Amino acid sequence: MENIKMRVEKRRDLTPSIAEFTLVPVGGDVLPSFDPGAHITLETPSGAMRRYSLINDGSDPKEFVVAIKKEPNSRGGSASMHEQATVGSELTVEFPENDFPLTDVQKYLLIAGGIGITPILSMARYLDKKGKMLRIIYVSRSPEESAYLDELMRDFDGRIIVHHDGGAPDAVYDFWDDLVTPRATHVFCCGPKPLMDEIKAVSGHWPEGRVHFEDFKPVDVVRQDDVSFEVELKKSGKTVTVSEDRSILEALRDAGFATSSSCESGTCGTCKTRLLEGEADHRDMVLMEEEKSDHIMICVSRALSGRLVLDL
Repeated sequence: MENIKMRVEKRRDLTPSIAEFTLVPVGGDVLPSFDPGAHITLETPSGAMRRYSLINDGSDPKEFVVAIKKEPNSRGGSASMHEQATVGSELTVEFPENDFPLTDVQKYLLIAGGIGITPILSMARYLDKKGKMLRIIYVSRSPEESAYLDELMRDFDGRIIVHHDGGAPDAVYDFWDDLVTPRATHVFCCGPKPLMDEIKAVSGHWPEGRVHFEDFKPVDVVRQDDVSFEVELKKSGKTVTVSEDRSILEALRDAGFATSSSCESGTCGTCKTRLLEGEADHRDMVLMEEEKSDHIMICVSRALSGRLVLDL
C-alpha cells in the first residue's frame, strides 16, 4: 500500500470528544481521487495504525479530511490524535481504500450512529449532488455529541430523522417501520456494534445485496476475560509480557520493537508472523486453516495458554 507524509493543516473540535483534522501533503504531492465511503489508514502519534473515513469530496482532492472520536477506552490511537496531533504535526498516511462503496441505484436510506456519521455524510453530499433520492437516519446519545448535526439539518431538511436516546436502552430508535417492507432502496449503515446488529436483525428479510455495512472493528482485539502472557522473540532473545489490555503488537511497540502493521484489526495480513512454539488464540479474518499452526496475526491474536515463541 502506497503511503505519503501529510501535515495537519487545520483542526477543529466538532463535539467535546470528536475533532476534525484536515491533512495536506508535505511535499506537494498529488493526491489520488476516491469515492464516498473510502477511508485512509494513518499512523497516529502513538505509532498505532488506525482507519478513518474520508469526509471531503474525492473527485480532485487537495486534502484528506477525517473526524476522529476520542474513544473512552482508547489503547493509544484516537487518544494520541486528540492529544498530540496539533496543527503542523506530520503523519504517515496510506492512500485511500474503499470497503464501503456506494451502489448506483435511485433511492437510498443512510443510517448513522454516533461517529458512524463520517462515511454517511460523504455519501449524502455525493448523492445529493447527483440528484438521487435519499433519507438519513442519524442516532446518537445527545445533540452535543452529534458531529455535523447543524450542517446535516440545514442541508437535508425534510430528508433526515435525528434521534437522541440519552444512553437509555429503552429510548433507542425503532427501525422496524423503516425496514419492515423490503424496497428497491439500498441501505447503507455505519455505527457502533449494537446499531449494526439491530439493522442486521430487522433487515434480515431484505433481498441480498441491498443492505450494506461499514465496520472498522470486526474483531474484539481485547476481551474482558483476556489474561496476560509472555512472548519470546527468538531472533533477539528478548521476552515481552503482553498484558490483558494490550495486543502482542502493542506490547512489542511499547517495548521499543519496530513492527509492520496496517489495519490492526485482523483483516489485512500485514503483521503476519511465524509462530515457532505455543498455541495461539486466533482472532483474525485472514489466516487459512493450514497456516494457523505456524503463523499468527500479532495485531489481534493472543496465546490460548502459556507462552508463545515468535520468529522475531
